[in-house]
Amino acid sequence: MPTYTVDTAPHAAPVNLFDLDLAGMEGFFARIGEKPFRALQVVKWIHQHGVTDIAQMTNLSKELRARLTASACLTLPEIALEQASADGTRKWLVRLHDGNCIETVFIPEHDRGTLCISSQVGCVLNCTFCSTAQQGFNRNLTTAEIIGQLFLARQALGAAKDNRVVSNVVMMGMGEPLLNFENVVPALNLMLDDNAYGLSKRRVTLSTAGVVPALDRLREVSDVALAVSLHATRDELRDELVPLNKKYPIAELLAACRRYIADKPHRSITVEYVMLDGINDQPQHARELVRLLKDLPSKVNLIPFNPFPNSRYQRSSAEAIDRFQNQLIAAGVITVVRRTRGDDIDAACGQLAGQVRDRTSRSARLMRVASGVL
Repeated sequence: MPTYTVDTAPHAAPVNLFDLDLAGMEGFFARIGEKPFRALQVVKWIHQHGVTDIAQMTNLSKELRARLTASACLTLPEIALEQASADGTRKWLVRLHDGNCIETVFIPEHDRGTLCISSQVGCVLNCTFCSTAQQGFNRNLTTAEIIGQLFLARQALGAAKDNRVVSNVVMMGMGEPLLNFENVVPALNLMLDDNAYGLSKRRVTLSTAGVVPALDRLREVSDVALAVSLHATRDELRDELVPLNKKYPIAELLAACRRYIADKPHRSITVEYVMLDGINDQPQHARELVRLLKDLPSKVNLIPFNPFPNSRYQRSSAEAIDRFQNQLIAAGVITVVRRTRGDDIDAACGQLAGQVRDRTSRSARLMRVASGVL
């Protein structure tokens, strides 16, 4: 688990309580000389009851509320723009304190409501089929900015009074979650905590392009569902589509996936596979994918490519997608085709862009990723 250090000296900046999961909150209260149960009370106030004013936490003494007001804060990003798709999808442009903006998407279904959350401002991985990658990279999101997306979405859905709730969360928005490990894990903890959002571990999914060492670390501290952005069956093609593959090729990634679900009965990996016309959608690709997954409990999510300006790719035809799906199913691989949602507001998979102040040389940062610095 992460180690938390809270500076409570008079000169210290206020601690943003949205940055702390229960363990972090307990550490904070221990440092100011309070009992651990106070942490549980405050977590419930914030994440169960939606209270962002310390003065309203009425089961805390007036003295403690005064101390918290002096040493802590409850700071969230803000919704700058909301868009609604014809299919019911909703997208929020979320403005951060530094002027950057990220995007968060809510996808309603008849039996669930899925929130797609971002983990970074932009993305460093430069996957060539993804609009987010074209925006560059600025920084990691804080835990407050990650869990804040869930907090704000629940507020917005409640205000709309359309009886929609967030039942599922997918870390599939802007950024690579495993390159922001220290901030993503406390946010995941809050999502799963019965005293916060109480989501099932099977309803919280982290999607990764394959940062293998961080994936192995994740197995030690979390039990969320895992989705892997594969998109190719051979390293030569995946090197082009997902440049991170040059560091962690397909065989290493799938081995890490097997480790992630080892000793976890009835668990499987979701394999994401974007369908690119003439690139990775041919019958031989389907046969190769079957061979790759033969000993990995998994299901395949075929994603029709969602175009964006200046993209070099085209979406596979409906016929090609159907043929690919049928080949996988005939071989015993559970396969679904993701229905494109929200593309009229650029909220579909691979289309999130936000407003990113790109401040880092992509090539230099990729070198740091490859060398294991991140």
